[in-house]
Amino acid sequence: MKIKEDIKKYVPCNEQEARDKAVILSFLEKNPDAFLRSNPVAHMTASAWVVNPERTKVVMVYHRIYDSWSWTGGHADGEEDLLAVALRECREETGLQKVRAVSDEILSLEVLTVEGHEKRGEYVPSHLHLNVTYLLEADERETLRICEEENAGVAWFTLDGALEASSEPWFVERIYKKLNEKVKTCCG
Repeated sequence: MKIKEDIKKYVPCNEQEARDKAVILSFLEKNPDAFLRSNPVAHMTASAWVVNPERTKVVMVYHRIYDSWSWTGGHADGEEDLLAVALRECREETGLQKVRAVSDEILSLEVLTVEGHEKRGEYVPSHLHLNVTYLLEADERETLRICEEENAGVAWFTLDGALEASSEPWFVERIYKKLNEKVKTCCG
């Protein structure tokens, strides 16, 4: 499978990514259902850090479950092309239709904890999201649209403003700061 090869060749930028890469690859080897959310322990997801062409702003959604401004993303649901998942989720969650991948290369890897919560009236137990992040680009003049089912807001933030807007300390410190640094150093 191509995604497994992409993850294998991905060069981690820090200890978090190195350790998470090992966990993701091990899980993929042992779990043929890793791309399905029916696996109650962990499953593959894809996220996007969606920037404007000048790389000065990022679009965020106000996620209902986490009660915080966050990146876009979602479950693979059987799809092994995680870039396609990241693009689909971005379009669904933001209304952006002209979004494009800056590259088909992985921007970041994460193992994300998901606390137990209710979704559509049903309890979802705590589990892990084995996440692959891609860098996407969109025109900030394109109309944004709230996805009522999942978010309560969609907005563009400066890179630093995105850190200030999020109320999830671990994401800000371990993920969003890292993504901003990558955007500033390699993708500008």
